[in-house]
Amino acid sequence: MPDAEEIPQRLAHLIASPKAYARRKSLLGGLRWLRANQPLGRAEIEGFDPFWLVTKYADVSRIIRQHQLFHNGDRAHTLVPRASDEMARALTGGSPHPIRTLVHMDEPDHLKYRRITQSWFTQHRLRSLEHQIRAIARASVDRMAAHGSTCDFVRDVAVHYPLRVLMQILGVPKEDEPLMLKLTQELFASEDADLGHGETGGGDPARHAAELFRLLGEFQAYFVPLMERRRAKPMQDLASVIANAMVDGKPINHFEAVSYFVIVAAAGHDTTSSSISGGLWALCENDDVLEKLKGDAGPIPRFVDEAIRWTTPVHHVMRTATADVELRGHRITRGDWLMLNFLSANRDEEAFDQPNRFRLDRNTSGNALFGQGVHTCLGQHLARLEMQIFFEELLSRLVSVEIAGRPQRSASIFIGGPKKLPLRYEMN
Repeated sequence: MPDAEEIPQRLAHLIASPKAYARRKSLLGGLRWLRANQPLGRAEIEGFDPFWLVTKYADVSRIIRQHQLFHNGDRAHTLVPRASDEMARALTGGSPHPIRTLVHMDEPDHLKYRRITQSWFTQHRLRSLEHQIRAIARASVDRMAAHGSTCDFVRDVAVHYPLRVLMQILGVPKEDEPLMLKLTQELFASEDADLGHGETGGGDPARHAAELFRLLGEFQAYFVPLMERRRAKPMQDLASVIANAMVDGKPINHFEAVSYFVIVAAAGHDTTSSSISGGLWALCENDDVLEKLKGDAGPIPRFVDEAIRWTTPVHHVMRTATADVELRGHRITRGDWLMLNFLSANRDEEAFDQPNRFRLDRNTSGNALFGQGVHTCLGQHLARLEMQIFFEELLSRLVSVEIAGRPQRSASIFIGGPKKLPLRYEMN
């Protein structure tokens, strides 16, 4: 007899398959079935440690906010094969994390490290950067116009715009942006053959950890010299803030400083570029929304929130129970691993009316899930401002736009979004 707590094997394998996130139709259908029939269940997949799959918005939100009961750092923060986890622990001396950023920390460390850069990402501070961001957005729209009437929006526009914004804030020279683009794309999309190394791993279940360590070595080779330069001669940039940070009265160490650089450069880039591309893809498929925004820029902030929900660039995070607890009638035991499935939560029929439609009149108000509570995304205000400004600039010049080919999504379990978006358009 099958275990009543165990989700169907077909759905468990979909959840753990990078290719399912590229195609998405079967995955979203499976998640819809789980929300209706088994909103909390245990996934048993060969090669992975068992985990509880949480699919409902209310449950995901509740768990995120109970940061003492459900930890970030005790086990891997994302779903990885058991062999990758074992390799990571062997190479780090016991830690499941090849890198240690805010998303891998629990209290009290999390707050200590969050305070290092928190003031840089407040809405008040970001308003002072609006002119600078708008100049980058206009240059990006000019780049799109320079392509004539067609382009691959992801490759030609979307991946460059938020990267340029973040690199200016960090203080990374423009000539180094191609390297940063390569590293950030490979970091989060290493499961995709076009963006990372995908199938070249030859089926090695530990490849994920090996790839991470290789990429982090490249990040370290770049950021350690930058850190030393900023310690010797601080500037008015975020790199100087991180390089000269003090934690518990001592200078931040190289490993955690490099980790900080990586999360700012990579997470803020990939999630924003994916949401911008996902938003424009949705506009191409919803002429009524496009025409409304072209006639009135006022609803653009609401459009931005809906684009984030619709795209959901962060597909999931993992949490670890620190004590026995009951959820939906199931006993979660201390040490159990839980997947908080944002892709499912952001399509939850009980949280969003007509969740499979892209609606401009939806009052999402920042409720799309990719972080709440103490782990609320540090750069969320920057991401929303970047998106708002970009679409203000684009829609003021866009006469028409349509999909001119087959869009594709990245094959990535953790962070992903459109990787190809061929467009035909007219601009003035």
